[in-house]
Amino acid sequence: MSVRPETVGLSFERLALTDRFFQERYIDKGRLKGVAYQLYRRGEIAHTAVMGHADVERGTALKEDAIFRIYSMSKPITSVALMMLVEEAKIALDDPVTRFIPSWKTLGVYVNGLPGSFITRPLTRPMQVVDLLRHTAGLTYGFQNRTNVDSTYRRKRINAYDAPITLADFVGQLADIPLEFSPGDAWNYSVATDVLGYLVEVVSGQSFESFLEERLFKPLGMVDTAFSVPPEKQHRLTACYERGPGGIRLQDDPATSPYLAPPNFVSGGGGLVSTLADYLRFCRMILNKGELDGKRYLSPKTLQLMGANHLPGGKDLTASSVSLFSEATYSGVGFGLGFATTLDPAPTLIPGTRGDLWWGGMASTFFWVDPVEDLIGILMTQMIPSGAYPIRRELRTLAYSAFTDSNQP
Repeated sequence: MSVRPETVGLSFERLALTDRFFQERYIDKGRLKGVAYQLYRRGEIAHTAVMGHADVERGTALKEDAIFRIYSMSKPITSVALMMLVEEAKIALDDPVTRFIPSWKTLGVYVNGLPGSFITRPLTRPMQVVDLLRHTAGLTYGFQNRTNVDSTYRRKRINAYDAPITLADFVGQLADIPLEFSPGDAWNYSVATDVLGYLVEVVSGQSFESFLEERLFKPLGMVDTAFSVPPEKQHRLTACYERGPGGIRLQDDPATSPYLAPPNFVSGGGGLVSTLADYLRFCRMILNKGELDGKRYLSPKTLQLMGANHLPGGKDLTASSVSLFSEATYSGVGFGLGFATTLDPAPTLIPGTRGDLWWGGMASTFFWVDPVEDLIGILMTQMIPSGAYPIRRELRTLAYSAFTDSNQP
């Protein structure tokens, strides 16, 4: 039975223009090799578009069941997993992280110096679990290219997907590198969510990947979401491309991809692959206040807490961030427990709703959940870096321009 425009409150004529826009501007001109997106509103999949190639080199057309590297769209999933344990009172948001990682008790804040001769000062206050969820822990990413601390991350290959280390090895490496700032003093996009994956292991007594499979993926019906792609699904793995000064090049060949084998380092911050259908299941659970198909994963109050702005002082990212890179546009945007959240759509200059939740991944994937408008949008493509093109802003703009009515007073 087909979806009726009046049921979902969207103009199908406008949505057809959206498809034409992406086809003509990106696919026909070779800027993107393949793109798929889906809009879900009022209990219905309102629109799905799939265009271009999954693998240009082999002439493989993109299909709706294609498997994508979702990179940092792994973070909300990991954050939900941790909050499930918070609900069970096995860990608390204000617990000191050193309760679970004793080797971090000697961590200091960077003052100056080089690796091997860092000069540090004491933390103003202990790092708490909430700091990991909201990226105020003082950790960083090596690609920030900002300080001697992140250069140490690069030298030691902290958070490298193909590193031959375990999560325990990873947190052990971080014990020897100072923090960028004292916890709670600023916001910096970081490896913090990978640390959450380690905490899930410690607190649950299960491997992180087993916890996700048993508590989230299997019951949610996310049958293609995992840290690797098994042989029987290899033909569905898309190629990943990278745009640089020399043009667009193949960044990860699906025939030889490291994602074809289970990794040693299980990255909750960026290691998952998924599909349109699977990620929609996750987003529907979020939109439905923690429940899907009669099974509850989180309480409505926990999700309400996750979606609130947790930046110190209630500030937005323009006032809190020291990061040179993130998936967030800053003005009018706050950060909750694993998601960005819109505090005020006006400063963002992007259509949206106060209180929506969203994030993206390094290969230009993106999702948003708008509880007020009962809307989910998911964008899947494979183009590094995430800022190569303004496709996230464009999809949101086009999606909201297709509205024929609104739930917002």
